[in-house]
Amino acid sequence: MKWFFIDESITDGDRRQGPYSIDDIREFEKQGKITSETLVWHSGLENWITWKEAVDNLEKDYFESNPEQEEILENTIKALEQIIETNKQNKAFAGFFIRAAALITDNFILGFAGGIVLFILAQAGIYDLNVIQQAAQDYFQNPMSQESINKLAQTPGVGSLITIWSIIQAIYFIVFNAIFSATPGKMFLHIHVETPEGNKLSWSTSIVRYLCSILSQFIYGFGYLIVLFDPKRRALHDWIARTFVVFDTPKEKSKSEPEEKSN
Repeated sequence: MKWFFIDESITDGDRRQGPYSIDDIREFEKQGKITSETLVWHSGLENWITWKEAVDNLEKDYFESNPEQEEILENTIKALEQIIETNKQNKAFAGFFIRAAALITDNFILGFAGGIVLFILAQAGIYDLNVIQQAAQDYFQNPMSQESINKLAQTPGVGSLITIWSIIQAIYFIVFNAIFSATPGKMFLHIHVETPEGNKLSWSTSIVRYLCSILSQFIYGFGYLIVLFDPKRRALHDWIARTFVVFDTPKEKSKSEPEEKSN
């Protein structure tokens, strides 16, 4: 098939150039002699068309004249979908009690870290540790009393401590889930968080999941209790963030374990 094109750089005479092969035309495109708006023509066309339209037609004709290419593409997509589905089925979802144990472990770590921060601030004279401890003891003796709640809230330094604690907690859960796909509590119990495709969480997904976990806590813990009934053991924040908590596979466990040194 021979191609012709209109050379816009020619101002006098016949601007039609050709015949050329399709390879020649593509080479002219690389050189900038032919652009997407350059008019081209070949036998079988009724009118001149732009090179962009010609390229679209060439791609369409290629797939229409090569049905095996479409079949290969469809089979490849189906194979990938089957692999993803198989991976999902092979995953063992972490249930309520092991997730609760991981959360308790994480809160213990956070409490220890918070205690260190509080001790440092108290030594620096920023907080009166004795006053805060007394207010906390009064509160835990009668946590449902409005008077205990008000007294604790009005204790100097408690408001800023809650703010500091909230920031530390947010950094803890967001950073660990985004970088390692698991908090230390989950790592200890060999479970982790992942996307429906089995990938690590992005930073945005980790942030969304953490914010939604606060919602799970605020509605009397119901957001966590649905793990007991969901077939894939998802909490409310997993549903919203589209995440799953699963057990580590043997391959994932071996990656997290240090390599043995040879003697």
